[in-house]
Amino acid sequence: MKVIAIQGHGGPDVLQLVDRELPAPGRGEVRVEVRAAGVNRADLLQRQGLYPPPPGVAADVPGLEYAGTVAELGPGCTLRQLGDPVMGLVAGGAYAQSLLVHERETIAVPEALPLAAAAGVPEAFLTAYRALFLEGGLGAGDWCVIRAATSGVGLAAGQLAGAFAAQALGTGRDAQRLARAAATAGFAATHVEGSGPLAEAVRAHSGGPGAAVVLDLLGGGHLQENLQAAAEEGTVVSVGLLAGTQDRIDLGALLMRRQRLIAMTMRSLPLERRIALARLFERRLSPLFAAGRLKPTIDRHFPLADAAEAHRHMAQNHHLGKLILINTG
Repeated sequence: MKVIAIQGHGGPDVLQLVDRELPAPGRGEVRVEVRAAGVNRADLLQRQGLYPPPPGVAADVPGLEYAGTVAELGPGCTLRQLGDPVMGLVAGGAYAQSLLVHERETIAVPEALPLAAAAGVPEAFLTAYRALFLEGGLGAGDWCVIRAATSGVGLAAGQLAGAFAAQALGTGRDAQRLARAAATAGFAATHVEGSGPLAEAVRAHSGGPGAAVVLDLLGGGHLQENLQAAAEEGTVVSVGLLAGTQDRIDLGALLMRRQRLIAMTMRSLPLERRIALARLFERRLSPLFAAGRLKPTIDRHFPLADAAEAHRHMAQNHHLGKLILINTG
């Protein structure tokens, strides 16, 4: 089979299409013929040697999400059948023509969702759903803040908030991209980063004391502002570190306002947690995709062999929505 391998850390050109032996599934595993793979910023960091995968995962083949069909069943498999369309999250290795995954962490592709679009679903929607509802406890009628709204996770979060009767204020640095994000994902309000205090914008739009949940993908330098935008007993969920890893906060204010600060990642989750999230997705989110109430936002498709070009495109920060690699072989 063909895979995209990292041939020495560096720029996009270190991504090369190479031959690898076709893997055989073990007990409880299925081999998926990958039709499409999502591109994520974690892939760019891995290519540069800044974000290695967890132990036991091949370090030279990036890719955290896939969509394809079940091509081979390992011993003991009972959930999936040959030819089933599936998608899911993995800790690495999705930039390939075939991929081994435990059958119980696969997600059945919702009806009428093409595989080329399904590859843009797992990372964004599972991350956003876990952050807002499982970690943040967002409820119907609550307001949340999404920083940054123009990211894949941000676009998914805006849709999810609306689907579950909450309201979202999205932030971004580029007013035009932010307006496009609002139209695409249905944000109730927007705030251009740096145009004024975020807390004031939240209170002005919500008419209340602040946001129940702040989903933050920015990281360093924004934590105090996030806590100020959150209501008393509100929650800040830290998901990304686009702006850096260091910050300082007023612990006294955090204590007196009884707020919660939660950090989460998806890639390092153990198998049991990944299985639980896959099953949760099928119960709670798949029906919404099947009904057309949730839709992945796809910016552009690239052939698998053009993974380097996809990385260059992502680094320019002009896209809105997911970049998808298509296996044309």
